[in-house]
Amino acid sequence: MAANEFSTSHRVVYYEVDDTGHLTLAMLINLFVLVSEDQNAALALSTEFVQSHGVGWVVTQYHIQVTALPQTGDQVTLKTRATAYNKYFAYREYWLVDAAGNELAYAEGIWVTMSYANRKIAAIPAEIMAPYQTEPVVRLPRLPRPDRVADEVTMAEKPYAVRYFDIDNNGHVNNAHYFDWMLDALPADFLRGHQPTDIRIRYENEVKYGQTVTSAYVQPDESLTSQHLIHSGNVLAANATIKWQKKA
Repeated sequence: MAANEFSTSHRVVYYEVDDTGHLTLAMLINLFVLVSEDQNAALALSTEFVQSHGVGWVVTQYHIQVTALPQTGDQVTLKTRATAYNKYFAYREYWLVDAAGNELAYAEGIWVTMSYANRKIAAIPAEIMAPYQTEPVVRLPRLPRPDRVADEVTMAEKPYAVRYFDIDNNGHVNNAHYFDWMLDALPADFLRGHQPTDIRIRYENEVKYGQTVTSAYVQPDESLTSQHLIHSGNVLAANATIKWQKKA
């Protein structure tokens, strides 16, 4: 296996699933981040080593495609590849595979390094990319953006307080929690009867402990597509477009 690739096995456990027994979207993201963290550990790229360069990794965008979500007790394999990077952006891929080798989910992510000094994007230090043995490129793949929500569209809203345990070691909200805010605002009966199949999300601005966010959404239409905005005050924190299908 190439240095920029990594895989590990995982058993889906009860606290990773919803009340139907299926892996939640937020936990899917957590597992993808976990396998990349395991890869970093195998390459001696600890969080402390990265932070010693005055930066931390921050995701700016995901495109996730889901075929099926595993259930409690299922044995799955998580795979990742640090595929490409340039001066400011890194492109990483993820796979979730079942015990028979069938692909359950695939994701692409765009990552940047954020300076702790000014909380802005910084050039990626060469030292934290070298162990992957990934060749730099001029242009990275472009991920599809969420659809724009027209100004005249009325969106329902639900507020959430940002808790201490929502915060990660970069000092802002863990990126998986945005999916909890977005999906929790939808009706429970809809969530029980439908599965997300295509998710496009962009993270625009940080959310920190003690703030209150508003999860605004447009209910899924005839095409089973929902639109989501997360605001902190008047500042857009994240937006997403999610396509759904009825569960069998």
